Amino acid sequence: TYTRAQLNLLQAIADQTAGAIIKARLLQESERRTRQLTTLNEITRQLTSTLELEPLLQNMLESAVRILNCEAGSLFLVDEATDELVFKVTTGPVAKNLLGQRLPPGSGIVGRAVITRSPVIVNDVQNSPGWFSQTDEQTGFVTKAVLAVPLEAKERVIGVIEVINKRDGLPFGEDDQALLTAFASQAAIAIENARLYTLTDQELAARVEELSVMQRIDRELNASLEIERAMRITLEWAMRQSDADAGMIGILEEEGLRLMAHEGYGDLLAAYSDTPLPLEQPELRAAIEARQAQRLSLSANGGGFLPGARTQVVVPIRREAEVIGLILLESLSEDKSDRPLTFLNRLSDHAAIAIANAQLYAEVQAANLAKSEFVSLVAHELKNPMTSIKGYTELLAAGAVGPINESQANFLNTIRSNVERMAILVSDLNDQSKIEAGRLRLEFKAVDVREVVDEVLRASKRQIEEKRQTITVQLAEDLPRVWADRTRLGQVITNLVSNANKYTPPEGKILIGAEESENHWDPQGARKVVHIWVQDNGIGIAPEDQKKIFQKFFRSEDEKAR
Repeated sequence: TYTRAQLNLLQAIADQTAGAIIKARLLQESERRTRQLTTLNEITRQLTSTLELEPLLQNMLESAVRILNCEAGSLFLVDEATDELVFKVTTGPVAKNLLGQRLPPGSGIVGRAVITRSPVIVNDVQNSPGWFSQTDEQTGFVTKAVLAVPLEAKERVIGVIEVINKRDGLPFGEDDQALLTAFASQAAIAIENARLYTLTDQELAARVEELSVMQRIDRELNASLEIERAMRITLEWAMRQSDADAGMIGILEEEGLRLMAHEGYGDLLAAYSDTPLPLEQPELRAAIEARQAQRLSLSANGGGFLPGARTQVVVPIRREAEVIGLILLESLSEDKSDRPLTFLNRLSDHAAIAIANAQLYAEVQAANLAKSEFVSLVAHELKNPMTSIKGYTELLAAGAVGPINESQANFLNTIRSNVERMAILVSDLNDQSKIEAGRLRLEFKAVDVREVVDEVLRASKRQIEEKRQTITVQLAEDLPRVWADRTRLGQVITNLVSNANKYTPPEGKILIGAEESENHWDPQGARKVVHIWVQDNGIGIAPEDQKKIFQKFFRSEDEKAR
């Protein structure tokens, strides 16, 4: 038997041992909690430093399985389209066999976590009535206990994280649930951040792509000022971006829609090739009145222009506050997305500018043509009286009706000189009108430059002599013939000589030169050309005015040139 003293000693030793055990357990628990908090902190740090979802979620799941001392774990995401649970990340002996597999909505323990939106602990899975055993049967893994926590973001369940079978065989408790819930919160944040980042990135990419497409469309629209071409390009892009099966585009007139282009209708719109399309459909009227795109779901019995069409979109082409045209698109399938409408609205705005510019250009061209025809008519009518004036002046100067004195001869010479000057002006005006109307014809043939220069000298002799100017000709001996319109070449050289005569002082010098030369002026032209120039010692042209000499009706502001 033990004495009382021995018993007291043993009791004291037992108490000390119990205290040591409790302290050891508390230390272990403290260390475990420290590791858990450190892991959570590390996960949080990773969460704020990366948006790569897959490796982050894998690391989170592996950390949760390791901290909770489990055999396996899975992270499921809810498929928004089907509500199925998809194995997104897995860890454990059969992890690779599970990735990408799907569980029916509401099935198993993870399905219950989604429905109840709360953690679920099942420590005797095999006897649980809601256990989904098909996964174990496929993989050969034996599930004994499960802790599942839903992932929630913005008041909706986006997935579930679960851990399976504690390695020490102990059941899952509230502390395990609290820890896994903390992991689940971090996972939900990571998934939501990655989703928002992906959406933003996709939206940005889509916007950049749309701007690139718009830039390409603008280049095509602005490449020409033909209204038919602008309409056709607009319709092609509208159909391409909306995946429409048929479409038409036209200009609004009082009688209806004047079709400019259409695709996919075959001969269905043949009746409107010469007459406007009546605006009988309410959608057409609504688009015009609201100045906004209209989409209509058509019945199976029809209602559109294309047989069997299920969707119709009408987009107004607006220029400021006025609707100048319409784009109508029809599809054989139903489409309720607003994205094509957004693009089509932007497209119509860009097309409206190009179409309005084409219309203005056509009006300007018509006005120029009318002006050119009028000028040509007036120039032709002026030639007859000037011919008579010149003829009678020459008869009077020749003494056909009696002798004239010196003063009378001077008056007649002034009349003749001004008539000749006016004839030149009328001829130039007539040529200008022909050029603008595109009716100036050039008769090309081999021309001897020397002969043309001689003709110019003879025609300009009187003006040169009146100012006592000296004109010199320097033409190369081996000067070849040129391919040109003889009359127009002479006219150009005459104008240059006349200009030199006018702006060169009395007793000044004028030089006419020509030589064969390499073509430095027109890369698309002949390799060799004949370079002709007229040089004088007159007042010259200011450098800032030299850039404007080919502008129509340009006159220098220099007082000396007036």
